[in-house]
Amino acid sequence: MTEVKAAGGGDMSVDLKGAMSEFVCELRGFREDIQKKLQAQEERMNILDRKTAIRGRAPLSTTAETELPHQKAFAAYLRSGDDDGLRGLTIEEKGLTVASDGGFLAAPQVAETVQQALRSSASLRKLANVVTVESSSYEVLIDKDDIAAGWATEAAAVETGGGGIERISIPVHELSAMPKASQRLLDDAAFDVESWLAERIADKFARSEAAAFISGDGVDKPRGILSYPMAENGTEVDGQIGMLSMSAGMDGGDGTTLAEKLIELIYALDPGYRANACFVMNSKIAAAVRKLKDNDGRFLWNDALSSQQDSQLLGYPVLISEDMPSVDTNGPAALFGDFRSAYTVVERPDLRVLRDPFSAKPHVLFYATKRVGGGITDFRAVKILQFA
Repeated sequence: MTEVKAAGGGDMSVDLKGAMSEFVCELRGFREDIQKKLQAQEERMNILDRKTAIRGRAPLSTTAETELPHQKAFAAYLRSGDDDGLRGLTIEEKGLTVASDGGFLAAPQVAETVQQALRSSASLRKLANVVTVESSSYEVLIDKDDIAAGWATEAAAVETGGGGIERISIPVHELSAMPKASQRLLDDAAFDVESWLAERIADKFARSEAAAFISGDGVDKPRGILSYPMAENGTEVDGQIGMLSMSAGMDGGDGTTLAEKLIELIYALDPGYRANACFVMNSKIAAAVRKLKDNDGRFLWNDALSSQQDSQLLGYPVLISEDMPSVDTNGPAALFGDFRSAYTVVERPDLRVLRDPFSAKPHVLFYATKRVGGGITDFRAVKILQFA
């Protein structure tokens, strides 16, 4: 076979092998360079992911751009009292001014921690209708009667009667808490001052709210359910809560057992509210109710299957609220009703904090305020069991 000679007498096969070898080397180098760049890019993305996990938002989020200056400035204010970063700062998305005479608007993660604690607390807030407003009060129109309705045909129009309308106004009141810490603790960079502050505020707010929603008198605080007038079930009028009385308290001296009275309480409520109804009682009453059995020896009380569920009494959930009166022979013992229809909690979204390093030296006080209100909006949606 004749060998192919390149121009100038060289061997073409040798030249081809050399070119291929050079191409393979360059290709290998190109591939290694691409792999290094991809690995570096992956490392940078991992760093961004870790930072995102700490901040709790996406790296390219527009929310982060507006909240980050507020967060840094608020942390500096809590630790050292430096308020230069907070003055003149506004949150454009919410239209809120950070600085005011009542303090500085809390950082979003602090306010959200407080809100989550309030929502999960054992109070009527967990069951009630919660409304957020920007004004100083909340007004709602309530139909006293069933909504007027009628049938109409093409041949003749049917007139419908108008139901009674009542305007209810629920004002908001200032709820405050004043946790304190030492300046030495605030100077410790490892101390998470924002989480500490949020936990202290949430604890004090939750306890104050829970008590007010049950028994508050409405003077500079929400009006609680038990502060409204009561009347024997079937005789109540507008503005009164239907009540079932039981003589001699839990002993049932009138011949009616506690179990029978609880059943009467359920069916005293209008069927339209019964589907979403719930019991509210304190631990002492709950301890007595847990011992009740039917004629076959089965307990009327059913324990929850998980921590995310409520215990049930006669097929209805039970909220244990220690703010309900602890009574034996005289006073309200239990509530039963559709509390989302019966009670409305009104709140303003802003949480403000004012740092006070002077009033309790050597400690630093943090005066936190929030505006909250509450009141009954539908008296037909709740009934009370009264020991008399």
